[in-house]
Amino acid sequence: MFQTLMEKEAAQAPDIIQQQLIANQLLVEKVGQKLREFAPKMVMMIGRGSSDHAGVFGKYLIEIEAGIPVSSAAPSIASVYGKSLNLKDALVIVISQSGRSPDIIAQAEMAKKSGAYCIALVNDESSPLRDIVDEIIPLKAGNEMSVAATKSYLATLSALVHIVANWTQNQPLIAALNELPTAMKTMVESPVQLTPSALEGVKNMVVLARGLGFSIAKEMALKLKEVCAIHAESFSSAEFLHGPVTLVEQGLVILNCAVADETASSHQLQINEVGQRGAQLVQLNQNNITIHPRLAPFLVLQRFYLDVAKVALSRGFNPDEPKGLKKVTRTL
Repeated sequence: MFQTLMEKEAAQAPDIIQQQLIANQLLVEKVGQKLREFAPKMVMMIGRGSSDHAGVFGKYLIEIEAGIPVSSAAPSIASVYGKSLNLKDALVIVISQSGRSPDIIAQAEMAKKSGAYCIALVNDESSPLRDIVDEIIPLKAGNEMSVAATKSYLATLSALVHIVANWTQNQPLIAALNELPTAMKTMVESPVQLTPSALEGVKNMVVLARGLGFSIAKEMALKLKEVCAIHAESFSSAEFLHGPVTLVEQGLVILNCAVADETASSHQLQINEVGQRGAQLVQLNQNNITIHPRLAPFLVLQRFYLDVAKVALSRGFNPDEPKGLKKVTRTL
């Protein structure tokens, strides 16, 4: 059934998340209590690449559920410019699979010295971040042999939801998390949505989504570049209509990342408009599986990871070893 490590590891995500939720429950309850006591006035996300995309998910999630503004860090502020920020009363969430990139470590050190309460989400529990931050939240994703991250990214999203749900004491969301692994397994077994034929000959495309779905649209665009050598860019469907929509007239292929949450109706209106303008639309959705709207993006991404590996193979690429990429990227 699966030809690549990328597919096999992506298919492990439901079990990984189920085990993660059990293993981290007491720790996350403690962190949730600490956050209610600390009452942060703002949140800053630190990450690069896929981890930065997970931070976008965290931004939407925290602003929706906790009502606190969230920003994305510029890691070079500390590592290159040597500057500090005033982070008193701030929560800083560091996201890094390895926790070993010098710029991420420098930004975390600066944040801690500047008065922030710091949490790190890492897969490598021996990361140097352990000696810097207040709490390490282990992703429990296990070894990921494929260069293209899959299960670790989904595990990062589940860790973010686990933290926020316990922080805000959102019982419906906590309960829904327990249903997530089963729903994801159903997506693993569901029909293919992104087929090689749909992207045959495609060199440039756009991925559109809204809200929480925008974070996975960014991840999809990155994976299309990494493993398929397709120049793909992600946009909020609302933002796309503010100028880039003119590209549609050139026969643009658009991947519609349809997430069933509060943005669904407005997003569909925007998709209808680009369709009427002549865009070639490829549809991704959660296969009519009902789940808490904060968890809907997991289902769409779960199916995409499996499908995009097959697209890569059809184009003559090995998705497990994208040319020029390494598993751990260290930047200053």
